[in-house]
Amino acid sequence: MSENSKSFISKTTIKAGDIEHRRKINFNIGKYNAAVPKGKMQYADLHLARERAKNIKWRAIETLDQQLEEFELNFSKRGGKVIWAETGAQAIEEVLKICKEKNCKSLVKSKSMVTEEIHLNKALEEHGIESIETDLGEYIQQLDGEAPYHIVTPAMHKSKEDVARLFNKKLGTPINLTPEELTQVARNILREKYVQAEVGVTGANFIISDIGAIAVTENEGNARLSCAFPKTHIVIVGIEKMIPSLTDLGLFWPLLSTFGTGQRITVYNTIVTGPRQENETDGPEEMYVILLDNGRTNILKNPKTRESLYCIRCGACLNACPVYKNIGGHAYGTTYSGPIGSVITPHLQGMEDFKHLSYASSLCGNCTEVCAVKINLHELLLENRHESVEEGFTTYTERMAWKLWKMASMHRGMMNMGSGKLKNKVVNGLFKGWKEHRSDLDFSQKTFNQMWKERFKGKG
Repeated sequence: MSENSKSFISKTTIKAGDIEHRRKINFNIGKYNAAVPKGKMQYADLHLARERAKNIKWRAIETLDQQLEEFELNFSKRGGKVIWAETGAQAIEEVLKICKEKNCKSLVKSKSMVTEEIHLNKALEEHGIESIETDLGEYIQQLDGEAPYHIVTPAMHKSKEDVARLFNKKLGTPINLTPEELTQVARNILREKYVQAEVGVTGANFIISDIGAIAVTENEGNARLSCAFPKTHIVIVGIEKMIPSLTDLGLFWPLLSTFGTGQRITVYNTIVTGPRQENETDGPEEMYVILLDNGRTNILKNPKTRESLYCIRCGACLNACPVYKNIGGHAYGTTYSGPIGSVITPHLQGMEDFKHLSYASSLCGNCTEVCAVKINLHELLLENRHESVEEGFTTYTERMAWKLWKMASMHRGMMNMGSGKLKNKVVNGLFKGWKEHRSDLDFSQKTFNQMWKERFKGKG
């Protein structure tokens, strides 16, 4: 068992028993569940919209090399600079290089899971650069020294009282402030940071190849401020965020907002095509887009798991997952939690260390049911389990146990051997690793054959 697996088990054991934690997360997911059906009412045929979105992402991923080259060509025409980063370390190196050139002392950053993936804030801090999260949820998490809890709502696990106590402790504000007053406090602090920062960093919800642009979706306007106020704008984005055409946004923006928050459309939707042009008054003087691989081509080269790259990071699968709702985001110990995180993390960070995530599922299929682009998530979790076995990441004892189980299951005579009590004693005594975190197996006291004969005795 890997250290990551041990950590996961210990964290989940604590969180699953934390009633207050479960109350908070279920309260917030409850509000999400109430909003989403209203957002879906804008669709005449939601099934068709999701099918079309999946087909567009299929096209984008199947021709990803061409799409990325087209994006680079079109973006470069307007003075933008494209940087290809094979690993997270390379991406950080490029950001630090740009910051050094600009003599950057402070940097403002909008919400971005990919920057969390490469641990950008930590790297900047180590090099004496102040990095400020400008999304309210991310700012709360940064103040508390925690990673994001959820793909879309980083501070989902905190109540308004938790936030008030945090602001009181870190910022010295009165402990009884309302959510509106807390938001105003954060806004006043962050507005100063925008005008001071030499560099702004954002992610991107979509990369658009035919016009060479990035698209950003948000509700607070902080991403616009982060990319417009500083003289230098850096975008860090995973290569899988590609869509072929500007016209595709008419489908993807409403889908992302509906499945992400239940809105018909988010408040701010921005298309950025490059740095400020000669006839423009606003925008950065320089703009860089760092196209990050960091393991994504491992998924791309696998025809069975490639489908997971269609994900638009709406977070719907997290909100639907019974496991996530009981253990929360931090227990996973990874950047991407929930079903989609369990699918992609073993391929991004190593199957041996993270295969356990694919087993942390009931396989109920609810994640697949709610996916905005119809990714067969529960099937991909099974595929990960299969791959982990094929690659030899199981113990000898486990392999032998399943061989014996298969042998017995295929021979009725072996299944009928012994009483239920005897089977319980043998199996529960033999498979100690299996039952370490599970209740005892309990065999029926009568075999199926016995029950059949008793029920239909004298018939036929």
